[in-house]
Amino acid sequence: MDAVRVSEALHRVSGDPVFWTGEGIPDGAPDDRRELRIPLPVAGGYGLVLDLDLQTGERTLGLREPATSEPVQLGWSAPGRPHPAALRWWELDLCARVIALEDPTLPHPGLVVALLAPFAPVTPDDDVSAVAAVREAAYRSLRREVPPPVDAGPEQTPLPLFADPRWWPRPPEESPQVLDEAAIAALTVPAPVVLEVRGGSRFPREGLDHLVRRAAARLSRLAEERWYPGTRPLAAQIAATGDLRPLPELLGALTEAGCDHPTVLDALSEPIVAIEACWMVETLAGAEPGTLLRHHV
Repeated sequence: MDAVRVSEALHRVSGDPVFWTGEGIPDGAPDDRRELRIPLPVAGGYGLVLDLDLQTGERTLGLREPATSEPVQLGWSAPGRPHPAALRWWELDLCARVIALEDPTLPHPGLVVALLAPFAPVTPDDDVSAVAAVREAAYRSLRREVPPPVDAGPEQTPLPLFADPRWWPRPPEESPQVLDEAAIAALTVPAPVVLEVRGGSRFPREGLDHLVRRAAARLSRLAEERWYPGTRPLAAQIAATGDLRPLPELLGALTEAGCDHPTVLDALSEPIVAIEACWMVETLAGAEPGTLLRHHV
């Protein structure tokens, strides 16, 4: 599974709130079918595959291994059913980071986290506050194209009586944010019931372990590649102190070194969103995921 960009079909449907709330078939869904397959290559020929039924809201997460044609099921989710704990939260976070690094259309792992969150419900071993903060940031990172507002003013100079702007109200502007705060809050509420599926005899534990190890190796290598070694001390300083004020300096150092990786640069560019920037600083510092994030939750 070579690295591929997020499909245009996914970009279209993910910009519609009903895709996330399950209240109907989203705008932009393929006309000829109501099913969508989303391949998410990770590393070393391993990847995740998410199959969506846009009509029923059912989702199936699979593991694809090298030289295999079809994924092996990790978990199945449907509206109103218990969330399957197919992935541990740290596994999802790790894979989402690697997927975002390999896809220049993803400035943040948020889209992957939002897609796969139902398969990684919070467990007693997780930092509930940190997981909630990352999930909220993931949903807020979703953006859609908003057309410029249409000029609602008069086509010609109006009579003095009608010159007051109140006669020409501007139409409401659509927000680029896909989900409002109420929807985000509802989506990030911890699942009351969790379905543990990893103990089943058919669960591909060995294959998932291989995927996770390759993802961790891929993430750890980034700090040593091309433009990044010279910026590692500054990134490590930010990760250790939790102070994000040197981010412009880090971005400048990367730019001067010739870095043109859009995902790396976007994560550190204005407007700064602390949780969105943390993952990239941790990666450049070679720090354990969550090291910097804990300062900002």
